[in-house]
Amino acid sequence: MSERETSTAFVVDDDVAVRDSIAELVASVGLWAECYASAPEFLDAFDSERPGCLVLDVRMPEVSGLELQQRLNALGAGIQVIVLTGHGDVPMAVEAMKAGAVDFLQKPCREQSLLDSIHAALAMDSRARRSGATKDYVDQCVAALTGRERQVLDHLLGGWTSKEIAKALEIRPRTADAHRRNLLRKFDVDSTKDLLYLLGPSAEATGAEDRSTDGR
Repeated sequence: MSERETSTAFVVDDDVAVRDSIAELVASVGLWAECYASAPEFLDAFDSERPGCLVLDVRMPEVSGLELQQRLNALGAGIQVIVLTGHGDVPMAVEAMKAGAVDFLQKPCREQSLLDSIHAALAMDSRARRSGATKDYVDQCVAALTGRERQVLDHLLGGWTSKEIAKALEIRPRTADAHRRNLLRKFDVDSTKDLLYLLGPSAEATGAEDRSTDGR
């Protein structure tokens, strides 16, 4: 697996002992860690295409963890953030949570608690990337449709049968069915049910009671 494909726990903390300790902990469960001594150092290396999560110390010189999180948000980076706080930094941690952090832990934190948070954050990152990739694929497929195919797709999403679509669009049922087959081919799916699933649970739900099953 390439570096780009490996889910990584990016650790940003100005305390070398903390960085080394987290890196060893992460490695002990077969995960990959990458450590940075400051927010600017991390930003210089940051690549939004790399899957992973950020384990971030909230209080650091020069650029604080909260400021780093705000800069990442401004860049539109979707990286999941776990905030580490020292005693007395809880208000800052709460602010980080409001800015989208998935968890905050007080130092020294239990190793299992940190690992649980890292596993959860990596799972969230994976789901978000799969969802984003699916959306990009669907957008490309929709862009390749003809005007008539888009009309047929809209009716399929509403749970309409080929006969109902034909009547609404004033075309022959065979023509409506041909457009439906073209849609399946362009989205590279085997059935209308698969098409609705690809377009999302809400789309699938609109075809209630299988009114859009093939051949109807």
